[in-house]
Amino acid sequence: MSIVAPLLPDARVLDLCAGSGALGIEAVSRGAASADLVEIAPPSLRAIKHNVELLGAADAIRVHRVDALRFLEQLGSGEYDVAFADPPYDLDLARAIAERWLAVPFASVLGIEHRRGEPMPSDGERRQYGQTAITFYRRE
Repeated sequence: MSIVAPLLPDARVLDLCAGSGALGIEAVSRGAASADLVEIAPPSLRAIKHNVELLGAADAIRVHRVDALRFLEQLGSGEYDVAFADPPYDLDLARAIAERWLAVPFASVLGIEHRRGEPMPSDGERRQYGQTAITFYRRE
């Protein structure tokens, strides 16, 4: 989050494979104008609902119950300022999300968390943390 913190004030944020919603909720707490959280797993959706209610962030956060790749298919270029993705590992979703961004850059900055050894398109900047990596893609 600290890498993209300067971009968050008034930003439109997308949190793909949102899990508990922590990234999108934190972005709003750091000044983002709005966050769209995309998740399909019922336990995660319950956690998101609970966390959004607990923090009183419902006005700025929209939750979408849909597959992340299907959600991305509807997006055009530049619809978000910052996007995060934390897909389940080893399902090739991280690569698929990156490839979609390369074809249609739906955010100015996209950060994707993935397993360290998972192959990703080479246009990104990779940061490694133990067995986890985050690859960042940025629009010019």
